[in-house]
Amino acid sequence: MSTITAERGWDLSPLYKGPGDPRIDQDLESLQKLAKTFRRDFRGRIDSDRLSADLLVAALKNYDDLQRKGLVPYLYAHLLFSQDSRPDAHKALLARVRELWSAVSQEVLFFELEILKIDQARFLEILKDPEAAAYAHYLQQLRAHAPYTLSEEVEQALKRKDLSGKEAFVQLFEELTSSLRFTFTMPGEETEREVTGEELLSLLHHPQRETRERAYTCFLEKHAENALVLTSCFNNLLLDHAKEVELRRYPEIMTPTHLSSETEPVMVERMMEVTEDNYSLAQEYFTLKRDLLGLGEMKNTDLYAPLSAAERKVSFDEARTLVIDSFRAFSARLADEADAFFREGCIDVDPAPGKTGGAFCMGMLPGLSPYVLLNYTGNLRDVSTLAHELGHGVHFSLSQAQNLFHYHASLPMAETASVFGEMLLTRHLLAHEQDPQVKISLLCAKLEDIIATTFRQTVLTRFEQAAHNKRADGLLSPDDYCRLWSEENARLFGDAVTMIEPYRWGWSYISHFIHARFYCYSYVFGELLVLALYQKYLEEGDAFVPRYMDLLSQGGSRNPQEMLAPLGINLADPDFWQKGYDAVRGLLEELKALVNR
Repeated sequence: MSTITAERGWDLSPLYKGPGDPRIDQDLESLQKLAKTFRRDFRGRIDSDRLSADLLVAALKNYDDLQRKGLVPYLYAHLLFSQDSRPDAHKALLARVRELWSAVSQEVLFFELEILKIDQARFLEILKDPEAAAYAHYLQQLRAHAPYTLSEEVEQALKRKDLSGKEAFVQLFEELTSSLRFTFTMPGEETEREVTGEELLSLLHHPQRETRERAYTCFLEKHAENALVLTSCFNNLLLDHAKEVELRRYPEIMTPTHLSSETEPVMVERMMEVTEDNYSLAQEYFTLKRDLLGLGEMKNTDLYAPLSAAERKVSFDEARTLVIDSFRAFSARLADEADAFFREGCIDVDPAPGKTGGAFCMGMLPGLSPYVLLNYTGNLRDVSTLAHELGHGVHFSLSQAQNLFHYHASLPMAETASVFGEMLLTRHLLAHEQDPQVKISLLCAKLEDIIATTFRQTVLTRFEQAAHNKRADGLLSPDDYCRLWSEENARLFGDAVTMIEPYRWGWSYISHFIHARFYCYSYVFGELLVLALYQKYLEEGDAFVPRYMDLLSQGGSRNPQEMLAPLGINLADPDFWQKGYDAVRGLLEELKALVNR
């Protein structure tokens, strides 16, 4: 196994030299001019009997240029703010680009609205043109929203209000949660000091039970102290969504997500029902983990406890080597694309004050490298997170050949490469490990990951549904959110796990609820899909690899079922989701065999 030295911070210089770079002003000024020119050249010509394929393609290319000009400063501002939300310059730049982007969006809003009005016969005729066909999926997905789209004047008004409405509450949540400071005595230290939330959450993997519970309690109680602001963010974002559903006459609250994700409501509900039917699998694992830990009672702070008293720490350089080697065993190209993130300074590693919690991969746009943010603390789960985010990164890298409108995979397909990357890492570690105890720990970690990305994400989705439904009856109190959260988690935990009292605040720090409605079910989709894909890899070997890489390279250029059909996946199969949990059962039985041995 090779040893590699990893860079630990982003190099954003390919974008701009800093928040005061004069090129930002130049690009934003150019963006405004492009928007005015675009409106002058194309408004009224798309919704016209004289629309031709050449004209539509010309408009799409101009629209692409305009989007690119605005996205670079917009995404750069988000990266700066995510890396450190404290400097006024970072806050000011983010606010400035948001406001300008909102104004430009209103200027060019007519274009997508006119696309919705194109006569269907004419639209199908235009798509016969090869150049127009290159944008077909984007155009078809756009037109799927036609029944729920309002007049240009109303749509413009909604965009103006979003800036001081839901977008303001999103930023408030981010600024508050990234600014929280926690006073805690870290293990091995004698005095209290200020620590980050990520440092506290990493202690859920600490071998000492009292440390785990104390750390999570400290983290949750700090959020409880800020219940007024956090509850206000949730209440207003839920109300905003309800009003938009009402205004656009969506048939139900999840319709916008289904449209953007290209998922059928019946399919998603079936997936979650099958997941809930398999909650007993998770409870069976929790009971086994309790016995392995030698506990009389399993608390939710024990779920990620290490089985060995000596917690294994993994340096970031070692983590890089493990992930790249596991990717290379599958595909040399997969490994090379992932390793580029380190070589090109596109990964930010360490927890820091003002830094966004958790981890993400920001896909930029075709022609620009994606960026990965971590809060690496050195446990095995952080290594898995690295594999997950690099999976996202490779997905973006492989889809670089797509046009801007097809660059991002649809929501449920977005987790395909990330979860597959985790699976490659786990199997790599198991294959190179001789110690049965370490293998037991690795299988436990994998099962815990699957539980987190299927069962737990279904809990999160059900909580979100319940909160939206109850918010329709009036303002929710902090206790209302806490009760809904506890009820949904109790369904998963059953009698196998006892929730500590502060866990009732577990809803308050989950940013998915803030940034995107009902995002969490995509993790369930992604995990179960990957279990099926990985099984096919085991069955087919190297012949599977090019078809999988081709799947990733398609980005969002086709709907999920069309992309998956060549790999023999049928999402309409009523037994498809259960097959994923059958694979989970197989992992659990593999673990039991090792334990009994």
